[in-house]
Amino acid sequence: MQDPFFSPYIYRMNNKKIIRTILAIVIGIVAGIFANSGLIELSPKIIAPPENVDVTTAEGLQSSIHLFQPKHFIMPFLAHALGTFVGAWVAMKIAQSNEKKIALFFGVFFLMGGISAVAMIPAPTWFNVLDLTMAYIPMSLLAWYVNGKK
Repeated sequence: MQDPFFSPYIYRMNNKKIIRTILAIVIGIVAGIFANSGLIELSPKIIAPPENVDVTTAEGLQSSIHLFQPKHFIMPFLAHALGTFVGAWVAMKIAQSNEKKIALFFGVFFLMGGISAVAMIPAPTWFNVLDLTMAYIPMSLLAWYVNGKK
């Protein structure tokens, strides 16, 4: 009698699950980046930046960040939060296994991007703290919760 642990069928099932999870993560990252970028691109159309401010470069932001009001930080926060949420949710829907691990992966992955953004793009301390504590891990866990907490 063949040991079921080493069954070729089970081995193939595990390989399919691994490949599906890897594809889910890649597709989720792309979806999250598109959601984030899309909201960042829409941001100046929804909430106009201060007069004569170039928001297309880090240098432009750095030289004029003092002109920004709290309302100007709403869209960047939403972009970061929804990008994380969309990426995690899409990946979990595709993978259909290890949902909590996938959600946490996305929270950490986009948090690393947020930390690098804090280092490169000037912003008030209150926004950086809010963004890093609320836009990444909590939103990935919210995606897990909405997905059905498996």
